[in-house]
Amino acid sequence: MTPSLEPPAPAPEPAPVRPGRKLGPIMEGVGSVHRAWLEPLRAAYLGSGLTMSHLSVRVPLAKSKISELLRGLGHYPRWEIIFSLSVPLEVPSWPLYRLWRQAALEARKSPDWVEQSSDRIPVTTAQTPPLDHRAFQETVETMYRLYAQVFLDDDQRDTAVSNTFDILWLSWNDALASPDIRRFAWQALRATVMSRTPHIDGRPEFGAAAFDTIALRQLSTEAAQMHQMAESLQLFKAMSWLPEQQLDVMVMRRLYDFPPEEVSALLGVPLAIVRSSERHAIHFLENVICPPTETEGTTA
Repeated sequence: MTPSLEPPAPAPEPAPVRPGRKLGPIMEGVGSVHRAWLEPLRAAYLGSGLTMSHLSVRVPLAKSKISELLRGLGHYPRWEIIFSLSVPLEVPSWPLYRLWRQAALEARKSPDWVEQSSDRIPVTTAQTPPLDHRAFQETVETMYRLYAQVFLDDDQRDTAVSNTFDILWLSWNDALASPDIRRFAWQALRATVMSRTPHIDGRPEFGAAAFDTIALRQLSTEAAQMHQMAESLQLFKAMSWLPEQQLDVMVMRRLYDFPPEEVSALLGVPLAIVRSSERHAIHFLENVICPPTETEGTTA
């Protein structure tokens, strides 16, 4: 059961218009984990009312360089720079550091570079997320891992789920202000998982899930398991063509047999949408896997 949360806080007042040039968008090609910490940092800046001039007093960079950093331009930044930005923007440093570190390694920075870039600024692990964030995580984390397991191996699964909760921590005020925190969180999970999932022709590849389906575990003989595995592989290939919401519903309903009510709560969508998505998905899959035969001949 999803914990009862307080009603969403009202949207904050828009920040005053800043003097100077408007901050440009994040550059194409910025990695998914780099973007995961950069977007909340940009959001904090845009909502703070501070200017580049204000930040340049606190950060050992020129205004133009701060702007480039917030767009993902140039070399991957050192932690001491990111930390100095996080303080005036009131961004929690522990989840920010964990995402920064992982993105650095994925950007092919050496572990020595990472350590040297952060050794001047000790990172405290004593920070804890808000109480309602922790309650939400305890409620959904197991189900998030099950979803991620369909697409990723164990290490990637754990990293994707950990990243998701760090992203939520950094964006928790936005999550609370959203129409449905469960939907906000699920979208963060899905984006994180899909950024790590191999794709073929734009479709997620998750045939490995055929080895861990409920149907397969319920069979006792090797021959029956092999037959079921072949059917599962065919099913998963067809499922990869489904729209996002239909795919997510089918993963949780058909691979893990979650009741529709639990899937509705997990995804943050109405129960009617879950049932409709499942119905449309089944109709599509039946036509792909077992297409209707054409009527042969005509009556005289």
